[in-house]
Amino acid sequence: MKVIKGFKLRPLGGEYILIGESVELVNFNKMITMNESAAYLWKQVQDLESFDNQLLTDLLLREYEVSPEQAATDAAATAAHWLEAGIVEN
Repeated sequence: MKVIKGFKLRPLGGEYILIGESVELVNFNKMITMNESAAYLWKQVQDLESFDNQLLTDLLLREYEVSPEQAATDAAATAAHWLEAGIVEN
């Protein structure tokens, strides 16, 4: 996967929002929000050429006290959400 360039992560209360910085990336019908762990993952991969679910899993295991199974499940769900939201591509 690869992050689509042009989005900036901004804190908002206890969550984070992803904002498109160019007109073609702005969709006023959809706001992309992230919790702390998803924002952590985004910060880690936003400048990489590519990443996969295994890297997301490894990052979660390094930062949070979760089981490998839970990290893998959460990584896959996060990646699927990002693909559906159109902020990453395969």
